[in-house]
Amino acid sequence: MSQEPQTVDHYTIQDLLESERPRERLAQRGASALSTTELLAILLRTGIKGQNVLDMARRLLSDYRGLAGLAQASFGELAREKGMGTAKTAQLQAAFELGRRLLVAAPDERPQVMSPADAANLVMPEMSLLQQEQLRTLLLDTKHHVLASPTVYVGNVNTSVIRVAELFREAVKLNCAALIVVHNHPSGDPTPSPEDVKITEQIVQAGRLLDIEVLDHLVIGRQRYVSLKERGLGFSVKTS
Repeated sequence: MSQEPQTVDHYTIQDLLESERPRERLAQRGASALSTTELLAILLRTGIKGQNVLDMARRLLSDYRGLAGLAQASFGELAREKGMGTAKTAQLQAAFELGRRLLVAAPDERPQVMSPADAANLVMPEMSLLQQEQLRTLLLDTKHHVLASPTVYVGNVNTSVIRVAELFREAVKLNCAALIVVHNHPSGDPTPSPEDVKITEQIVQAGRLLDIEVLDHLVIGRQRYVSLKERGLGFSVKTS
């Protein structure tokens, strides 16, 4: 009598190809080499039927508009997500809380941005691989330590959809001294468009009104970036 094949109820990190296993990559290359999706997958450990753990991590990041949105979600909200439950939700929220406490306990250990390259190095490992356009801000204190990096827009990032006030909402809330705007071009070509220059001018003007210095606008491509500030694009707006 032949045995019926067993069904797979969920996918673990071990089910992935060796080259795609986040834990092994972390051990070999360090945590900083992993994308946000991979780090989240390590915390989640297992996926669900028909969706491996990396796909599950991508879905959560997409549904909550990035890591900042996921960190702000309530316990009940996350626990109701397919494949989450109370155990995974507890692990995730514990990790977020440890991150918050580390920032409070060691403010000088926060990443410091002293050049466009510093900013690009913080976001490029993840943003250069995104299939969708995203706009984020790096929120900085007076010594240009990073306080937060919220995702502001996902999708078609252009002047017709961006509300400049939305970019500054978290910056005002955190009493930031400065910020850097970052968005990616999924095509891989980081060449700024005329729309990128136009929205930069609007953001710089708004920053002056709010007394929050806009240090730069970076466009991230495939392992390349362009600094609009370095190219003199959008930062020559005169005050009236």
